[in-house]
Amino acid sequence: MKKIILSTAVFISGLVFLNAQSDSKEVQFGVKGGLNSSTISGDDFGDLESRTSFNVGVLAEVPISERLSFQPEVFYSGQGFDVAENDQDNIFDTNDNIEYQLDYIQVPLLLKAYLVKGLSVEVGPQFGFKIHEELDFQPTNDGGDIEINSEDSYVKDFSTSVALGASYKFDSGLFVNGRYNFGVTDIFDDNTPFQGIDAKNNVLQVGLGFMF
Repeated sequence: MKKIILSTAVFISGLVFLNAQSDSKEVQFGVKGGLNSSTISGDDFGDLESRTSFNVGVLAEVPISERLSFQPEVFYSGQGFDVAENDQDNIFDTNDNIEYQLDYIQVPLLLKAYLVKGLSVEVGPQFGFKIHEELDFQPTNDGGDIEINSEDSYVKDFSTSVALGASYKFDSGLFVNGRYNFGVTDIFDDNTPFQGIDAKNNVLQVGLGFMF
């Protein structure tokens, strides 16, 4: 909760500053949501499957020039991966179906370039704050699902990635977008059993939004 409040406060503070530096009539605010298909990259995990979840949040668009804009966002993002039952060579050494949930508050800071009216491409760094971690067994085993607290976690609380995507905004303010987030930093802490393992978050996102 503290991470959510901090991220939101930083986002709002930044928007207030940007709004003061720009013509307020040009700055647009919006909401967005969509689907995630996430996994982690690395050669030590066997044949992982993608976890399907969702994302939802807020954004702003601050014009820099006629074709360029700055687009900061804050959104919840359900990430992680699935371990398939028939994968005998996975990192958990288990035959169970497992959904490893890694949920984040993501803060991308994007440069947005319009190619033609309505159609744009976007790229920039993204900063992720882990807010939830859980192992879900399917079907549930005798021990039930396992929620992992910060003291027992092997996964870092913070991660960085690069977001690359495209969007089309209609005159009504409705927009559709697709984006891929490439992990830059390893997700596992040092001094854990997973130390030295190359593992990065990768997420494909598609969704809808509306700019007011």
